[in-house]
Amino acid sequence: MTLLKIARMGHPVLKQRAAEVQDPTAPEIRRLVVDMIETMRDANGTGLAAPQVHIPLRVVVFFVNEGRAARENAGDDQDSGDFDADSRDGGVPLTVLINPELEFLSEDQSVGWEGCLSVPGLAGQVPRYTALRYSAYDLEGQRFERVAKGFHARVVQHECDHLDGVLYPQRMTDLSSLTFTTEIGAASEPSQEDGDSDG
Repeated sequence: MTLLKIARMGHPVLKQRAAEVQDPTAPEIRRLVVDMIETMRDANGTGLAAPQVHIPLRVVVFFVNEGRAARENAGDDQDSGDFDADSRDGGVPLTVLINPELEFLSEDQSVGWEGCLSVPGLAGQVPRYTALRYSAYDLEGQRFERVAKGFHARVVQHECDHLDGVLYPQRMTDLSSLTFTTEIGAASEPSQEDGDSDG
């Protein structure tokens, strides 16, 4: 396992659309995923996309801590819409998405704090769709899909944005909430996700 260098906002790799992975089962993709997971854990992130480690491929790793999901979802209406069982999100185990695709299931959005490992020390309030279905390949080359709501949906959108060259400040509608994390009260402080919320 190797800790990878995280690209920071302004680096060209974070501004471009990442390329499709031709063979999800390739050994180099498995090595990349192992290193991404190690890097995400070392940085205390919730998610990480390959462009963030200077690899312009459509690969994401993430997980959702059950306690964090419960806190983040407490303010959202989790009963809106009729979706699959996965929509009642608590924790989500470590997940690998290769060539993910998103389908939004509702026009409803909620605003929540996000931070990013590629934008260290800052956080902002970002509107995101509250319900979506995502599909992707796993490391065995199998296609799978899940429905996500609330914080789970937020993390997936944040990480998949990286694959299209978008960072969370570009999604913000009110830049006055862009704040140093040290200035946010402990009760509402986002973690350095990158997926903390994200990756």
